[in-house]
Amino acid sequence: MGRYSDVYAQWQKQPEQFWLDAAKAIDWYKTPVKAFDKDAGPHGRWYPDASCNTCYNAIDRHVKSGRGDQPALIYDSPLTGTKAVFTYADMLREVSALAAVLLDLGVTKGDRVVIYMPMIPEAAFAMLACARIGAIHSVVFGGFAAKELATRLNDSKPRLVMAASCGIEPGRVVHDA
Repeated sequence: MGRYSDVYAQWQKQPEQFWLDAAKAIDWYKTPVKAFDKDAGPHGRWYPDASCNTCYNAIDRHVKSGRGDQPALIYDSPLTGTKAVFTYADMLREVSALAAVLLDLGVTKGDRVVIYMPMIPEAAFAMLACARIGAIHSVVFGGFAAKELATRLNDSKPRLVMAASCGIEPGRVVHDA
């Protein structure tokens, strides 16, 4: 049997222990004792007794482990011809700065933020900055028209909307109104 078969068999044999072992690859503020609570809501809840930060796991821990100079995000836009490489250290600086701005604007843990941006590095920075401070983010594709955006804003009632100054489509620049 190959590696996949072994892993799959281990999961089938002891699913709770399998997922608790898998959780050891994550940095936790509070380590899980239970992997899954099937009675917590219609879809259950993974690691119900645990606590972690997605942003910390995506960026900070890599910088702390000495991988700060390693590429973390590679941006290559065939539409604009723009290429950029962001290391984990670059990402940490960008995301930390944006998280501080969000806090200065009054966004706190549990607040909702709509991110209305094209597929640019700043959209990833915005998502991670929200995760860093515990804000809930909703990404609305930057190509959505005003009516679709308004529907999502009315539904989520965000504290803040983060948007780009324009979007680029083949043959034209679409400026925000």
